[in-house]
Amino acid sequence: MALTNRYKSAPGAGTIAALILVLVFGSPWYADWARDHTNPRTAGGWFLQLLAWPAWRFDSSDSIQDVIAADLKAILLVALTALFLFLLPGSQLARARGTLSQFFAGWGAYIFAGAFAALFTALIRSNPSLLGALQAAGDGARYGLFTGWIIGIATLGGYRGRR
Repeated sequence: MALTNRYKSAPGAGTIAALILVLVFGSPWYADWARDHTNPRTAGGWFLQLLAWPAWRFDSSDSIQDVIAADLKAILLVALTALFLFLLPGSQLARARGTLSQFFAGWGAYIFAGAFAALFTALIRSNPSLLGALQAAGDGARYGLFTGWIIGIATLGGYRGRR
């Protein structure tokens, strides 16, 4: 028996999509490749480098505090995506699954998740500042704005929570 959309929850599908984005494009291997082989002055190169924003890493020459903050940012991005997908009511109020409200709820959840994950982790980096935290939140929101459509597509057609 094949799984159909009636078995797919919107928050679950969006969270899995976010996890895949973070694991694949936030990996040290992809981040290094994007930095070394793309031109940030072109639209394609800029987007490929933006995909690496939630970069996580095993080791670095940075302080341990900064490495933990980067890894925590990637974890928080996925966790907050799940939370916001569950909390955003757009798809719960929609009469039919697969509507634009479901798409925009998924997209918006990723924007909020990126902004808050960056804001929280900017405060635990070495030498934190309010300006740095606000700039990091802007970077997270920009990441969510340009990649969140993937989460929006993943949530289309899924049901919201328990039936």
